[in-house]
This record gives sequence, C-alpha cells and structure tokens, in this order.
Amino acid sequence: MEKQIRVLHVLGGLSLGGAESRIMDLYRCIDRDKVQFDFLVHQNEGGMARSPEFYDEEVGRLGGKVYILPKFRGYNYFAYKKAVRDFFRKHHEFAVVQGHMTSTAAIYLPEAAKAGIPVRAAHARSAGVDKGAKGILTRLLRLPLLKRADYCFACSKEAGDSVFGKKWKDSPKAVVIPNAVEAQKFKYREDVGKEVKAELGISGCYVIGHVGRFHYAKNHEFLLEIFAALHEGLLSGKKLSSDKNPNIPEEMEKAGRRVVLILLGEGDGMEGIKQQAKKLDIARDVLFLGNRKDVWKYYQAMDFFVFPSRFEGLPGTVVEAQASGLRCLISDRITPEVGFSELVHYEDIEAPPGKWAEYIINHMFYERKDMCKAVETAGFDVREQAGRMEKFYLTGKMS
Repeated sequence: MEKQIRVLHVLGGLSLGGAESRIMDLYRCIDRDKVQFDFLVHQNEGGMARSPEFYDEEVGRLGGKVYILPKFRGYNYFAYKKAVRDFFRKHHEFAVVQGHMTSTAAIYLPEAAKAGIPVRAAHARSAGVDKGAKGILTRLLRLPLLKRADYCFACSKEAGDSVFGKKWKDSPKAVVIPNAVEAQKFKYREDVGKEVKAELGISGCYVIGHVGRFHYAKNHEFLLEIFAALHEGLLSGKKLSSDKNPNIPEEMEKAGRRVVLILLGEGDGMEGIKQQAKKLDIARDVLFLGNRKDVWKYYQAMDFFVFPSRFEGLPGTVVEAQASGLRCLISDRITPEVGFSELVHYEDIEAPPGKWAEYIINHMFYERKDMCKAVETAGFDVREQAGRMEKFYLTGKMS
C-alpha cells in the first residue's frame, strides 16, 4: 500500500462559501487512502477559542485536521509572518500546500518552502477585490505571488488575471482548474421541489432563487431591486423597461401572480438586505433561509436563478443551478466559461432592474430537463477533477 500523503489547504475559514464548498466536493471524491486533506484557517486575535464552522465536523469525520492562524490585518504583518513561520517549523509533513487565501499567499508560501514542503500552489478563485483600502492592500500583497508559487491555479482566466496579473497565462506555472460540482446530486427532481415549496408555505408560487454569502461581490442590493421590479410588473402589468407592457404568462394569472425570492447564505451584509426588503415593501415575499447542508433540495424548488454579481471567479452555484435544469440570469461581469448551456443568459449589470425583470417575465415557463450530462461534458463534474488533482498531489506535477 502506498504511503498516504497530506495536503494542506489554506483558507480564511470553513464556512459555507464557494471555495470551501468546492474543496469539500473534491475532498469527498478523492481517494483518501492515498491523499488526506488538512486545513489552515484564520481567526480573530484575542485568545478566544475558535467557534466551530460549517464544515468542521465533516472535515474531522473524513480524517482531516484543522489548524489556526491569527487573521491578517495589515498592521500585524510581522506578527502574522512569525505565526506562519512558527506553524511550518512545527508542521512540515505536507507534500503540498495549496493556498486559496491569495491575499497573504505571498507570505505563507515562501515560509512553507523554507520548511521544506516540496510543492506550493496558489489558487485564484475570485476575479475581483473588496472596495476601498482593503482591496488596494489585497492587490499590493498579491504582486509577488506569480514568482513565489510553484503553480498558479485559477478557476477561470479572469480570476487568474485578477490575482496573478495579465501575464500569468504566459507562465508555465499557470493552470486553469474550473470549479467542479457533484452533478448527479443536483439532478432535477420535481417531487422534491414540491415538497420544499410546501415546507416553506409557498406552494403554487413562482420562486426566484439565489445562493451566495451576503457580501459586496454578490450584489444583493441590486438583486432586491430586480425582484421589486418583477414584483411590480407581475402584480400591475405596468411597463418595466421597454415600450410594451410585459406579457404576463397565463400560468402566473392562475397562481395569483405571487412570486417569491428565496435567499440561501449568510454574511455580514444580511441585516442590511433585510432592511432594504422592508423599504421596498417586498419583505413578505423574500425568504432568508441561511446556510443549508441540503442546498441541492432548494434548487429543486426554484423556478429561475438570478445572480447579478459585481465580480466572480467561476461561480459553482451557477453550475449547480444548470445541473438542476434552472434558467439562469447572470451579470455580464461573470466569466463566460460558466455559461456552457442554453439555460444561461448574461445581462448588462448597468442595465436598469426593470430590464432584468422583463427578461424573467418573458422566459418564466420552460421545460426543466436533466442537465447532468451537459455539466459533465463541459468539464464541471468533480469526479473527473478528483482524478486529475489526485495525480497532482501524488506526483507534484500538473500535466
């Protein structure tokens, strides 16, 4: 039997985020007799015990360990670097360190190299940064990253450009690894959708769905404006953005024209979005469902998926939505690789919310199909990716 190797994934935390979910999808599918994952996460300073996060229990059950670093604040640069150095002096048993937290990867990857860890990879998963000083600092910290990593992975070309610079594609270190999902898990099941709607008390309603943490990048503020315009258009039949009144489908007339928005995810911005829903007078029809382990079930209850992000790397949620057979209306800031099926329509993020709402109204009713084969053909199935990454972890080479 081959000796099991350990791979360290460096993340901000183990909450239900996009990067975390994609790594966990891979973790479940990889041969853990050969490759085991551990996680290095960050927490606030102050000496308080870290609270368990969404994936902690599953990581332990699968055989992984969770290690902790202090959160990087900028002003604590030297203290952070010392903590990283001390960690790798004590823990240098890893075959690979894969840094998904690219804001500080140029600090911790060189320290891993000094400790003798053979392979260090930085993994770009976002094509943008936070606004203001935090975003400026992030870009500055990433400047030397292309030189300090053995491999520069990215979930899309745009993510690679954003994190490593425009010249990264010319480097032999550059590798695009699309975010992959368990396609069969999200296969459309009409009976499950009806059950979930009944549980939520929205049977017979038309459901707009969104999955994502409440963060600047996701643009929840605009999503609510779109929903408010949709709400008004369906209830009143008024013009939204064109010269013609929207053509209200007969099915909506029969359902009393009630449309509901369900939001899955958590984050610091949630309370502000709840207040906005009240101001727009749509709070009754906006359901905040938080984080759910069985998120696949809620895709079945959705009738349309709307994703107006300001920036993304390659959103796995849009892949999941397509696997569920959902029509998806997404912003033109999102990488074209994710639009691999006819279910996806890109809309100008600068367009008025009424234009987005009108597109939904004019395409509300369609036949939901099994799209799992299309997901697999497009290269977004995690089982295929697990084989590729397992080979990398065992050999240290990406073919």
